[in-house]
Amino acid sequence: MSTLQDLCAGLPTDPLPPPPSRDESVVHAPVRTPHLTTAEQRLALENALRYFPSTLHDVLAPEFAEELRLYGHIYMYRFRPSLEMRAYPICEYPAKCVHAAALMHMIMNNLDPHVAQYPHELVTYGGNGQAFSNWAQFRLVMSYLSEMTDEQTLVLYSGHPMGLFPSKRDAPRAVITNGMVIPNYSSRDMYEKLFAMGVTMYGQMTAGSFCYIGPQGIVHGTTLTILNAARKHLGSSDLHGKVFVTSGLGGMSGAQAKAAVICGCVGVVAEVCGEALHKRHKQGWVMQVTTDLDECVAIIREYRTKKQPLSLAYHGNVVHLWEKLAEDYKRTGEKLIDMGSDQTSCHNPFQGGYYPVQVSYEEARRLMHEKPAEFKILVQESLRRQIKAINELADNGMFFWDYGNAFLLECSRAGADVTLESGLYGTKFRYPSYVQDIMGDIFSLGFGPFRWVCTSGEENDLHLTDDIAGNVMETIMTEAPELVQQQYKDNIRWIREASQHKLVVGSQARILYSNERGRSEIAVAFNKAIAAGKIKGPVVLSRDHHDVSGTDSPYRETSNIYDGSAFCADMAIQNVIGDSFRGATWVAIHNGGGVGWGEVTNGGFGLVLDGSIDAEDKSRKMLSWDVNNGVARRSWSGNDNAEATIRHAMDMDPRLKVTIAHHIKDATILSKAFPHSN
Repeated sequence: MSTLQDLCAGLPTDPLPPPPSRDESVVHAPVRTPHLTTAEQRLALENALRYFPSTLHDVLAPEFAEELRLYGHIYMYRFRPSLEMRAYPICEYPAKCVHAAALMHMIMNNLDPHVAQYPHELVTYGGNGQAFSNWAQFRLVMSYLSEMTDEQTLVLYSGHPMGLFPSKRDAPRAVITNGMVIPNYSSRDMYEKLFAMGVTMYGQMTAGSFCYIGPQGIVHGTTLTILNAARKHLGSSDLHGKVFVTSGLGGMSGAQAKAAVICGCVGVVAEVCGEALHKRHKQGWVMQVTTDLDECVAIIREYRTKKQPLSLAYHGNVVHLWEKLAEDYKRTGEKLIDMGSDQTSCHNPFQGGYYPVQVSYEEARRLMHEKPAEFKILVQESLRRQIKAINELADNGMFFWDYGNAFLLECSRAGADVTLESGLYGTKFRYPSYVQDIMGDIFSLGFGPFRWVCTSGEENDLHLTDDIAGNVMETIMTEAPELVQQQYKDNIRWIREASQHKLVVGSQARILYSNERGRSEIAVAFNKAIAAGKIKGPVVLSRDHHDVSGTDSPYRETSNIYDGSAFCADMAIQNVIGDSFRGATWVAIHNGGGVGWGEVTNGGFGLVLDGSIDAEDKSRKMLSWDVNNGVARRSWSGNDNAEATIRHAMDMDPRLKVTIAHHIKDATILSKAFPHSN
């Protein structure tokens, strides 16, 4: 067994590790189909061999070529470490500066088999969200981090470590870009080629910036979504006896079962992948499993009547589940389902993100590689069937929403009946996006998925941070504007109950939704506790890129921006640039996270709190910008809640000056300006 010191020693080339044998005891990523020409295959091989001395090319070339042929990508399995992959306590990493050790802790958590979806292919979540493109990149990054000082910055180009460069102490220790393809070439087909050639990478959101914390990262957001959907569309916060149906138990979607129970409802989640389903069941996130549709409906009816919370996994295709529920309604006239959604990885529908109902799971994995054109036809037929069943239930009182996974977008492309309207303000569907309808209001108030990781690895540190965060928020709530009172109440309840829900998978991490003031004051309180020795190690602050100002996406994060700028990505770019010079320890900008390649630009950060005065100053400055950038953008686009929020922020900080829009109040002005228009 190797050690962390061995892991950080660079690429093992003398001697080489033993020849690889792919471990079939773990679930692997679907085989990719990049359709490379002979010249492109040669280029992919040349690019992979660049990491190794030319004396080894004869040995490695046929091996890497075989990987490319068999799997559609060169993962370099020979160089996958034998050391157990997990987030070790920060003090165990061989590093010269605490910021580098914190990055090591976060990176290894992203590749922990308990956390990652396909750890041997370096896929953290979402079917194709890579932490790195190959194992050589991982080893080189760990080596660079072990050497890094406080006056160097690590530069990463889509997983490739360009190297350490001289920098300043207050500059970021790492700058990460993923998938920054020239916009005119940012197509799915081009991505498959460029990824196979080893020159770009899809980092999802928090995979490629090393900030993923397992499905907990979305549990809280899903909880808030379900609660606020019920308040808005069912007229109640009491979800006992209510039924929520959805799909997906993967890295992000796996949160749905846990969130449903936290909300008090019956959550029914379909999942075709047995490995993913049983992982969540073993972790306690799923309470019951069934493979029988009649039994599934009977269990739903039983727990709905008892008004008892339940997380039920149906091991099968979600289309069969929706069709069974629609058939049951026609037969009985009983409305069993109150709310519905979908969290299949439809940003990647033809490479394992969505499994068609017409064939088995195993057959689908074969077809997507061997007959991709046929597979695409099956996927689109399946999407049309799924929407047909959903429409029948929605027409009879069920509330359905799109979960920002490009589900309705792909349904519309498949010709499904989602009553598509195209116009100046983007694309609108029969069903709303959860951001557009539910979470957009929360983002406009400045609330979003703030998160932290206790790098000591000690559970007690996490419990202490829970208490600190809860106390800070309770203090703030006593003087918070009425506009945000409900958000504070929801999040105080969340953080007070978080430990009892056993949310931790991997690193000792936590998430809650907070606004700029809450984030800043929680960060300062954490830093003081570290300085006093109460928290035993540094704390890494981060967030989901899916936040107030981290992401520009017309189908999700900016779907409620109606001034015509929903397709513009200035906000995400400015967010990362601004975070970098206000104190972030690392920053990252990605193409494609969440909604899909070419559909979104998103950025994230990591900020290490080490108990120093410098860390406190950085957290105040950086977190203020990180949130208020997005609130200001929403205010300018005409959101009244955002305008009230940014005005309050300006009252609190006289250094903040934001341009306030003066929107037209009299609609006849436009008519008079265009007298000859229809």
